[in-house]
Amino acid sequence: MSDAGRPEIAVIGGSGFYEFLSDPEPVEVATPYGKPSAPISIGHIGDRAVAFLPRHGRHHEFPPHRVNYRANVWALRTVGVRRVLAPCAVGSLQAGLGPGALVVPDQLVDRTTGRAQTYMDTGAAHVGFADPYCPSLRKALAQTTPGVVDGGTMVVIEGPRFSTRAESQWYAEAGWALVNMTGHPEAVLARELAMCYAPIALVTDLDAGIDAAGSVSQAEVFAEFGRNIERLRDMLSEVIHGLPTGSADCDCANALDGLDLPFDLP
Repeated sequence: MSDAGRPEIAVIGGSGFYEFLSDPEPVEVATPYGKPSAPISIGHIGDRAVAFLPRHGRHHEFPPHRVNYRANVWALRTVGVRRVLAPCAVGSLQAGLGPGALVVPDQLVDRTTGRAQTYMDTGAAHVGFADPYCPSLRKALAQTTPGVVDGGTMVVIEGPRFSTRAESQWYAEAGWALVNMTGHPEAVLARELAMCYAPIALVTDLDAGIDAAGSVSQAEVFAEFGRNIERLRDMLSEVIHGLPTGSADCDCANALDGLDLPFDLP
């Protein structure tokens, strides 16, 4: 792959978001952590080389607790990616944040239980994660589309089941805004590879603790995401067009400064 064709920006597509680029080149990438969810698709948005990876596979083969997050993020960095935009489906933990809302979270709470969530398998290398998302990418996402909600805490649960009403009410009472199944460990793995990362969350439903009359269903989630897929594609294309070339205006690339890493960066 020539340097001109190396994608510095990637989109990781969530549930229902399996394609993004026109006439992309599929690239198979081997990683020390196994295969990514699919070959990396590399194409262009305008004159920008962009990579795309469907988080759950081309046909949604991988449920959230079986996604090979380490291979996915490693593969993206291997092909040249340094900035990652991550659309995802979320449930709302706030009554005023209904289906169709777009949110750029600013905080993350990990409630997963059984996932490989680090590349730091030996030694002492502790990456800062107080602010889990790239401020530069967050700003670009929040300012692109009118009505986008800027900020909110996303709690990530193990899945694949949805929350009980008691769990959902507990999360809401903690002041958290969104519930999701895939945002962790994806965000911390990007930080461990010194990559910029930010999610754009599409609210598909009111979570069980908020919707007293019903409960979340897979069909409801997929249908709402499908109704908004073109909106997300258009938004991401606009964000990519507007991102400056060259070094990002943030400290994400310096996240590993001073650390003795147990691996060589791809």
